[in-house]
Amino acid sequence: MQPLIVLEQLLNGAQLGVTLFLLAAGLTLVIGIMNLINLAHASMYMAGAYISATVFQQTDSFLLAIVAALVGALILGVIIEVVVFRSLYHRTHLDQVLATFAVLLIFNELTRIIWGPAAINARLPEFLQGQIEILPGAPYPTIRLAIVVVGLAAAVLLYLLISRTRLGILIRAGASNRIMIGALGVNIQLLYTVVFGLGAVLAALSGVMAGPTASVEPNMGDKVLILSFVVIVIGGLGSVRGAFIGALLIGAVDTFGRVFLGPILEWILPASGAQTAGPAIASMMIYLTMAAVLFFKPRGLFPPRLR
Repeated sequence: MQPLIVLEQLLNGAQLGVTLFLLAAGLTLVIGIMNLINLAHASMYMAGAYISATVFQQTDSFLLAIVAALVGALILGVIIEVVVFRSLYHRTHLDQVLATFAVLLIFNELTRIIWGPAAINARLPEFLQGQIEILPGAPYPTIRLAIVVVGLAAAVLLYLLISRTRLGILIRAGASNRIMIGALGVNIQLLYTVVFGLGAVLAALSGVMAGPTASVEPNMGDKVLILSFVVIVIGGLGSVRGAFIGALLIGAVDTFGRVFLGPILEWILPASGAQTAGPAIASMMIYLTMAAVLFFKPRGLFPPRLR
């Protein structure tokens, strides 16, 4: 196993991990604070990818495309929270799942109506094209490295927001005991709206970064929604730190499993059998990892403190 190949897969795993983290961070905050299971969260991911790709095609300004995607997702998130989700906070989880799944289907169909059923091309600006030689003889795509850097920077900013600001104190308190902070006079409804908008912006940023490396198409959010739920279950519901660790863990497990599991199985199986079993087992490894974590830590790696 060559060290440069391992390094490349580490970066690929980090890229997938930070993308999942941005999607899972908003989702875990919504579940932890609002006790709301939001399947429509994937729609904000899709909206970010579509809006950024469209604005960049029309204006040729990548910065404007990012701003438009984040602002558009924020507005959509606030509207959805006010119009749909405020009536769901005191309903059962089954009601929440059915309602948010309906919102997800509506967004998928609206996407087909506006942009058509075919995938669209998310262009890259010139400064993100090409490769960077991270080590002698080890070129790496610039866009993938930029995704890792932006994702880590966003994680740091989110950490500072959660740990060093008054809003962060309210968010952490809400994740621990949302009823108590409401009794203490905090405008819990406004806090819900702010958290939902923050989650929508994070999901849109994840979609903006994933757009150039994945297919921008209807239902694109559905593919990563399940992985996001795996991440927050591993990390602990309501825990941003747990979402970060869980996302990096799932990114590494998924990437290394798909690349190296087949060659490893060839040591004990015929080549044809290893080529068949490798991808099948690799797709199961993230769920096996989740099961292993929950066996030892039923509430996840870093669950919020409950009082």
